[in-house]
Amino acid sequence: MKNFVLLLVLLLSGTALLAQYQNIVIDDNGTPEEPSIMINPKNPDQLVAGSNIDNYYYSEDGGLTWTGGNLVSPGNGVWGDPCIIVDTAGSFYFFHLANPPGLAWIDRIVAQKFDFATYTWTDGTYTGLNGDKAQDKAWATVDSANNNIYVTWTQFDQYGSSNPNDSSIILFSKSDDAGETWSTPLRINKVAGNCIDSDNTVEGAVPAVGPDGEIFVAWAGPEGIVFDRSLDGGDTWLDDDIFISDQPGGWDYNIAGIYRANGLPITCCDVSNSPYRGTIYVNWTDHRNGDNDTDVWIAKSIDGGDTWSSPIRVNDDPPGKEQFFTWMTIDGANGNVYVVFYDRRNYNDSNTDVYIARSVDGGETFQNIKISESPFLPYNNVFFGDYTNITAYDGKVRPIWARLQDGNLSVLTAIIDIAVGEEELVADNARPFNMEQNYPNPFKESTTLAYKLNKPTTVTLSVHDMLGREVVMLLRNQYKPAGKYIEHFDASQYHLNDGVYYFVLHTGLGTQSQKMLLAN
Repeated sequence: MKNFVLLLVLLLSGTALLAQYQNIVIDDNGTPEEPSIMINPKNPDQLVAGSNIDNYYYSEDGGLTWTGGNLVSPGNGVWGDPCIIVDTAGSFYFFHLANPPGLAWIDRIVAQKFDFATYTWTDGTYTGLNGDKAQDKAWATVDSANNNIYVTWTQFDQYGSSNPNDSSIILFSKSDDAGETWSTPLRINKVAGNCIDSDNTVEGAVPAVGPDGEIFVAWAGPEGIVFDRSLDGGDTWLDDDIFISDQPGGWDYNIAGIYRANGLPITCCDVSNSPYRGTIYVNWTDHRNGDNDTDVWIAKSIDGGDTWSSPIRVNDDPPGKEQFFTWMTIDGANGNVYVVFYDRRNYNDSNTDVYIARSVDGGETFQNIKISESPFLPYNNVFFGDYTNITAYDGKVRPIWARLQDGNLSVLTAIIDIAVGEEELVADNARPFNMEQNYPNPFKESTTLAYKLNKPTTVTLSVHDMLGREVVMLLRNQYKPAGKYIEHFDASQYHLNDGVYYFVLHTGLGTQSQKMLLAN
């Protein structure tokens, strides 16, 4: 097993960060790309991630540190397209393509389950085996009401074939026994695509579950972006696909410096108790504003997919710059919509940042914020993967992306924790400073506190007990330029008893405090 245990390089004296959110390198060994990530809603400190071809990672501290290894599936092989999900029991699954020894390449879709008690994976089960036909680009989801697992993907008669007699279709399969067995795959699309793996191939089927157990899925192909649904657990589907939007320029397009790029759609549904419960969202990118002006879009439906809004532009920059490789998630605790994408708005070349966009009004408007600490400049002779990913629950947002700099690939996440009721992704610049809740909280031995200064000032940071007595001095009258800072507090060094304590941040701009609970 290879370990990627990444410790915070932040001393108690404090270190300024150049980005608004701390970036964590999950893996910079080998050629990791095409990442996936999932948070456990029942224990948000637990996350599992994956990347091509066979890399897995797990975190038990909310994404601050990671341990990883290489996935093995005897008899099935592991061949990329990672998709990580978590079921209602807290079990994580890694879906991937197959490369079975002595058999056809990518001939099935494989699911392996992770055990957090032993840190091991099962050998895996599979669905979709159909002779030598290729099974590609699978994605899965879980129905929280019954723990059913649903997976959709593209089947190619012969991958890459230009023979008009060969076609691509969208398949669906499910498991009602935690991935032990799978139903016979069912074709769900009306109009088939070709097998070239381009605009007229049907791809991008990402399933979502509705509040009443509906299954929703959209994909791209010769008809544009279309939609289907099942109201009976996947047994039957619509007779005809429902049109959502055209996709000018197609889903297969070029981005400078990127080996290959796509605008394939992502489907999500709000199952929270927010005012937007039941709203279905489909997210994609296209060239409707010009070949060199790739933009991020969302369409939504509030009637179960019968009708769809006009596309809503997610990126809020002026026209003329590129945004690409989008992914979307919905916070199941509050219905907030989060979209992650690469973004070149700040440059006149191929330098690339990572942004997320957040909507708190049902997808009507989006706030954009840069989350990468520095840009990267990719070049297109290195395979970069086909997607990013993002997961969120109760304000804890964890995007994941690949970075390609000087020919070296790495996979990163950002620590984004949004307080309840916070209307912006970051503190309003009109506020002189802002102190965030420590994380984790409660904590056993150590915790992390972040604060942002919008003006330079002196800072004193201390820890007080319930009676207001100072028990630890972390910083005393230190001058800090404007920026975001993170402090690591190791309570075990001070032999503190369990109980309630307070971080107190005193600056020349004012004083704030946050309550925390030490519970060994």
